[in-house]
Amino acid sequence: TLLYASLVTVIFRYRGTSISGMLTANWFMDLLYIHSCHKTQESLLTSTSGFNNYRGVLNWCVVMLVLSNARLFLENLLRYGVLVDPVQVISLFLNDPYSWPAACLVIGSELVGFLVHCINFALMLTFPAAVVLLVPSVTPVGGAFVLGSYTILFLKLYSYKDVNLWCRELSTVKAKKLSRSLSCPSAQTLNGGDRKVCYPGNLTIRDMYYFVFAPTLCYELNFPRSSTIRMSFLLRRLFEMLFFIQLLVGLTQQWMIPVIQSSMKPLEDMDLSRMTERLLRLAVPNHLLWLIFFYWFFHSSMNFTAELLRFGDRQFYKDWWNSETVTYFWQNWNIPVHKWCLRHFYKPLLRRGFSKIISQSAVFFLSAFFHEYLVSVPLRMFRLWAFTGMMAQLPLAWFVGNFLRGNYGNAAVWMSLIIGQPFAVLMYVHDYYVLHYREEAQ
Repeated sequence: TLLYASLVTVIFRYRGTSISGMLTANWFMDLLYIHSCHKTQESLLTSTSGFNNYRGVLNWCVVMLVLSNARLFLENLLRYGVLVDPVQVISLFLNDPYSWPAACLVIGSELVGFLVHCINFALMLTFPAAVVLLVPSVTPVGGAFVLGSYTILFLKLYSYKDVNLWCRELSTVKAKKLSRSLSCPSAQTLNGGDRKVCYPGNLTIRDMYYFVFAPTLCYELNFPRSSTIRMSFLLRRLFEMLFFIQLLVGLTQQWMIPVIQSSMKPLEDMDLSRMTERLLRLAVPNHLLWLIFFYWFFHSSMNFTAELLRFGDRQFYKDWWNSETVTYFWQNWNIPVHKWCLRHFYKPLLRRGFSKIISQSAVFFLSAFFHEYLVSVPLRMFRLWAFTGMMAQLPLAWFVGNFLRGNYGNAAVWMSLIIGQPFAVLMYVHDYYVLHYREEAQ
């Protein structure tokens, strides 16, 4: 330090600068002062550090996921070649291009359902099922699409009937003001500038058809409406719809079908070890397709429809991925169906004196019926795998809710989704193969 100070003094004397003057300006002290480079602090990965920005870790996970699946994609491509065939998808709906029962079913009975409301309830589920079972040209995919459309329409019309019945009951006791879900508030216009209606002013064809196409199953006289249609948002959702439907079809043809075909022999031989291996092989692509379908339907498609119709309530799902119980998952992954079950099935049972356990079991029974209806009828076989899988959610919900908590409960929900669905898929595909193609193959 003394040597360095002497050197600096010589330099300033050589340059004609007084060292005492520089000391007055604190320059020399700043030059010699050694700043502290340590302080008391925790490591970032310590729980008490308060650090929560792990965006880079998420990006790393995405990169690792892409790299790990690139080999599987390349292996699949080398083993099976390119199997994606967009033309083949059209043939899944109709075997005969001159006979279109599936398309006619979607369009044909609307007028009948409107004019003969009570009869239409009885025919809504039985007539499409009879056509799908009796007309050979309806394929399983086309039949599932038709039955899904009629099931949605059935639930909508049931809600339409219930709400108008409630309005009539309230009008008979001369209620001047009804709740928001039944009639209009005191204001005369909606946020989007549309006039509110009161019962029976809602009983018009326009009002009914708006509800039919709206992305909801629960009817209201005055839906929340957005002020304008955002074209950029609409086009983004449209692009997602077109992209993800092509991705779903391509992954099904390229990834799912070869795995399912290779699983037939172990299922016929009842080779438990190879069946388990095939089940695990099918779990990943099946789960990925389910996630893509969820985003395509509940986010892209329903938001596209809602934006087009200026439908204001966009809560089609909640954070089901954080579910720590099976019950929470079923309450939050499909909000339209959950609202319908709660409003038109669960609460009416409670009002009639049934207990919560019986009412919850009845809701799962109804859901199990429709799951089996949408699978067994298009496949033209009744094996009750979907029905059993849904009813098995009751003991699973009890077990997870009572014995597992936090991350363990969330992991149990994910395991039921990843393993349960491909198991049901294998069972149905095996039974369908044995029923329709085994004799031809032999």
